[in-house]
Amino acid sequence: MRTYAKPIAAVTGSLVLAAGLTACGGSTAASDEKTVTVYSADGLKGEAGDGWYDKVFADFEKKTGIKVKYVEGGSGEMVQRALREKSNTQADVLVTLPPFIQQAGSKGLLQKYTPQGADHVGGGDKASDGTWTSVVNNYFGFVHNKKELPTAPTTWEELLDGRFKDRLQYSTPGVAGDGTAVLIKAMHDFGGQEPAMEYLKKLQANNVGPSSSTSKLAPKVDKGELLVANGDVQMNFAQSRSMPNLGIWFPAKGTGRPTTFALPYAAGLVDKAPHAENGRKLLDFMLTEGAQREVSAIGGGFPARKDVKATDANAIELAKLMEGVEVFEPDWADIDKNLTAYVDAWKSATGS
Repeated sequence: MRTYAKPIAAVTGSLVLAAGLTACGGSTAASDEKTVTVYSADGLKGEAGDGWYDKVFADFEKKTGIKVKYVEGGSGEMVQRALREKSNTQADVLVTLPPFIQQAGSKGLLQKYTPQGADHVGGGDKASDGTWTSVVNNYFGFVHNKKELPTAPTTWEELLDGRFKDRLQYSTPGVAGDGTAVLIKAMHDFGGQEPAMEYLKKLQANNVGPSSSTSKLAPKVDKGELLVANGDVQMNFAQSRSMPNLGIWFPAKGTGRPTTFALPYAAGLVDKAPHAENGRKLLDFMLTEGAQREVSAIGGGFPARKDVKATDANAIELAKLMEGVEVFEPDWADIDKNLTAYVDAWKSATGS
């Protein structure tokens, strides 16, 4: 385990460049050589077109003439879509969160490509076989409504209180990356699968129900429909610009320290990508110093490149947010291998 000690920089939001993909998109895409199609987990999308993706994609098109076609959804949902299309590939670049990026690799959805600048990305933030590289670093967290709940909860145990009944929600494990992160953090904090499931079974009494997308929960918290929901630092920090009632916090177990873990947006070149060369160019571009430096200033996360040190106001605020929070490193190999079993155990425990 390690503790966050210094500002690491920040990343954020993004854009939805509408992707009008057809069922036979492979042939359609092949006829349009000045495009690149990105399948991405939600969270980097700017609600007002003011996010990191918005800026990066616009700059990329201006520089190369290549238009980005963008499709987003839950982390697991994007991998499943790419898997269904494996015999007729439509995406060029896949961006998703752990453990789904590892899942994409193990299912043969990615081809090897090391983007320029990847040598400045930490070893734990890229695949050893060269199939994916983090482009935006991030951390798992929760949000609360600062107006109705001015003081954030501090522990998992507090969330069992009756005041949270039907005012708490977390996204679906196995479908959403941040929802899966709830399982991962609970198993770490409670010391294993069995005690974590015992806790989540109790928490279900207060849980509103499933949500395939984590990004849809923050607006409910901001409006006061929910008091607490799961999320991640990058996405929620970016959302807080237009949602003033959002506050970010990290649960602890009992009297222990609050914990979190890195949950980066990792990108890979899709196997048999219809525009592989354009995909390589986009991956290179996302890791340029310029793109990485804009990560914190534009919205709210952490650059993937270790040599990019952000000092803007957002980076300073994010550093303060992370002070005193213990960052642990999940066993991603174990999670990739046993994810289905963990999700099944969660479904059994919660009746989901």
